[in-house]
Amino acid sequence: MNQISGFLHWLVDVPLPARGRREPLEPRFRKKRSANAVVTTTCEFLRFGVRQEWVPVDVGMQLSNEKHLVYLPRGYQAGEDGQFRTIQASELKFTVSDEGIAWLPPDEVDRVVLGTTRARDRFLVGLLWVTGMRIGEALGLRREDMHLLSNSRTLGCSIAGPHVHVRRRINTNGALAKSPVSRAIPVTELAVGLYVDYVHERDDVAVLSPEAWTSDMVFVSLFRGSIGRAMTYSAVKDMFDRLACRVGLVVRPHMLRHSAATEWIRSGEPRDVVSALLGHQSPSSLALYLHITDGEMRTAVENVAARRELAGVR
Repeated sequence: MNQISGFLHWLVDVPLPARGRREPLEPRFRKKRSANAVVTTTCEFLRFGVRQEWVPVDVGMQLSNEKHLVYLPRGYQAGEDGQFRTIQASELKFTVSDEGIAWLPPDEVDRVVLGTTRARDRFLVGLLWVTGMRIGEALGLRREDMHLLSNSRTLGCSIAGPHVHVRRRINTNGALAKSPVSRAIPVTELAVGLYVDYVHERDDVAVLSPEAWTSDMVFVSLFRGSIGRAMTYSAVKDMFDRLACRVGLVVRPHMLRHSAATEWIRSGEPRDVVSALLGHQSPSSLALYLHITDGEMRTAVENVAARRELAGVR
């Protein structure tokens, strides 16, 4: 156990290796939340080893202790008699605060879209914002998934209006749709226009590098590395890091998913519709997107105070 505890601290104390050829100005370190995830996975593998008789039983018994849940996590079912309130909880982890789910209001999303310098990047940002899809789903899109005409019957699709199909596949870039259930997500004229601009940009690159159109993947490398290769998670992260510095905002792909969901909910769209758009398997997953602003909380307090004043109650 001392070795695993040492490994946990090593994960946050030792700087991460530099990415690419450029040396970072300052060393980068893992966050405690990331270290917890690594050690949790390690412990689960050791428990699997106990079941397979690769690891001594006494080692597995030290990996966790019984814990009684006084406050239940959202969506957790304790059982009719509370029999599931006692769980096996890991003691090998850092205590981290819940920072909440980061998201962007519409005006900041506009800043991000306008901050892009290439049509491909602009389309990627716009697509994530319009559809709320996960970055893995976007990077796994094929050209055959882009049904952007008002009528797609010629493509063998009966869904009306422009939309994109999200399907779980094995992709060369490692992108993977989280849900095994395929779904079609409607898109707006904005997304269609951004895609047309991106197609023109890809055509321009293909004049000098025909490889730009070799891949059937929607998002491919056009400006560095192997032209035409499907974009990877690391390439998208680098793109978003540059974009964040350019617009002066913290922005990551998943923040656009949360932003889209938040706007749908605030616009009064039915919860089951929003869940379907996001590809959720459980309605309780939607609770993460109920972002309340300081202004909304102040309005609630002032509204109650005004009603109490009218009723003559202090």
